[in-house]
Amino acid sequence: MKKITLVTDTNASSPAEIVQKYNIIEVPIHIQFGDKSFTTGVDIDDKSLFELVEERHIWPSTAAPSPNAFANAYQQALDAGADQIICICCSSEVSATYQAAQMGMSELPGVDITVVDSKNLSLAEGFQVLTAAEAIAYGANKDEVIRLVEDIQSRIHVFGALPTLKYLAMSGRMGRLAAGIGETMNIKPILASRNGKLELLEKIRTWGKAKQRLVDLGIQSAVGKRIEKVGLIHVNNENGIGELYEMLRAALSIEMDPIVSEFTPGLSVHTGSGVIAFVLVTAKVK
Repeated sequence: MKKITLVTDTNASSPAEIVQKYNIIEVPIHIQFGDKSFTTGVDIDDKSLFELVEERHIWPSTAAPSPNAFANAYQQALDAGADQIICICCSSEVSATYQAAQMGMSELPGVDITVVDSKNLSLAEGFQVLTAAEAIAYGANKDEVIRLVEDIQSRIHVFGALPTLKYLAMSGRMGRLAAGIGETMNIKPILASRNGKLELLEKIRTWGKAKQRLVDLGIQSAVGKRIEKVGLIHVNNENGIGELYEMLRAALSIEMDPIVSEFTPGLSVHTGSGVIAFVLVTAKVK
């Protein structure tokens, strides 16, 4: 049996215990504050990211991994005995990571590498990585693993809410005047994953109503379907995500333990601190 090794990027928000359990190789997203670069998972996380934002009063940028970074990851897999490599990347609609992963293959001609566009991000990407890892552990071959990953993509539902417009204004994604008016009116944006991107779905007045709207969206997504996996994502908001999960658990009769993860800096720079979100993977409808 050929040994398959998984490679992914840190935008998958995969918890460390899963990465370690399945020997997944992560290629990090870089965060740039002026002339200083930080590496996700090495010297920056969501907490330290926003401490730097508040301290320096500047907004950072992100940098996708280079093709060489992926080539190094592929070589690491080969050195550990891999015969085949599957690389699952953050949506090509929001990041150059997928293209870099493809370009990295050119440095290792003849090596059996397949790069998959997850068409999603955070734990919605991470669940695809987990699906692949579990399938490999059960002895699936490469083609079977890729089919399973592609199959799950249409069964993933992602929704989130922002408690403040402050960081959208700081980042320039929203005008400061509009953000100020929105804050005064207590507007909370609801986000959804669509076409490989996190998009504004609607605007809700008050944080309590925003959380209830997330629950309603979860109910709509799962109607008539069995829930296979639940993921919870937050940016420095453990209390908020805990409250949301209790609401979801009661509304959807969830009995499984969720996977809980930080959004991670490569993504949280696009939303700001305080975000809460959930991912549902539903079963095929027979």
